[in-house]
Amino acid sequence: MKAFVVALKQRVVRTVVRQFGHPHGIGGRLAGWVMAHRSSNRQRNRWVVSLLDVRTTDRVLEIGFGPGLAIAELSRRATGGTVYGIDHSEVMLQRATKRNAAAIRAKHVELVRASVEQPPHFEEPLDAILAVNSLGFWPEPTQRLAELRTLLRPGGRIAIAAQPRCPGATEETSAKAAREIETLLREAGFSQTHVETLDLDPPVVCVLAQPAVSREHPVA
Repeated sequence: MKAFVVALKQRVVRTVVRQFGHPHGIGGRLAGWVMAHRSSNRQRNRWVVSLLDVRTTDRVLEIGFGPGLAIAELSRRATGGTVYGIDHSEVMLQRATKRNAAAIRAKHVELVRASVEQPPHFEEPLDAILAVNSLGFWPEPTQRLAELRTLLRPGGRIAIAAQPRCPGATEETSAKAAREIETLLREAGFSQTHVETLDLDPPVVCVLAQPAVSREHPVA
């Protein structure tokens, strides 16, 4: 009986985790509500956006915008630019669209249902890209990051944040996640990586980087 209970709990945990990775149906709506209202999530998104030092005219892309918390914060900063967002969940697209309806009507925010493997085409290079707790769900993350690098202008910025949600996650769990993200970014052609930490339980880590400068094509 004990083994059955343990197996059932493990199955429930796996189901919940899958919903956060690709919210859909009733479970997805519940996951979206949690993401939008959990205070740590709100604090985490505001913090990551602040680290990007978004300027008024910046063109910024968020990968996996969820309920649209970071999108709303970005749109308050890039008032003369454009904020783009992609998410592969129709449930999250609906929630984020509702949250950012005024900015979307003003053509200041553009949200689409798309995956990181097939992002939309952008007419001009982006100034910044961010992803909060979504990298772990990407297939072939090094390749995805390399593709995102090509979307950035020289001197552009990327911020990849993670707050481990596995049972028993600790400060060391977060530190390990940061090291792994740094490695992926460097393998994907980014440089000048550095890590910032937000003191939550467990800590949130955010790795910031810039596209590496080619010796053949240095930045003027």
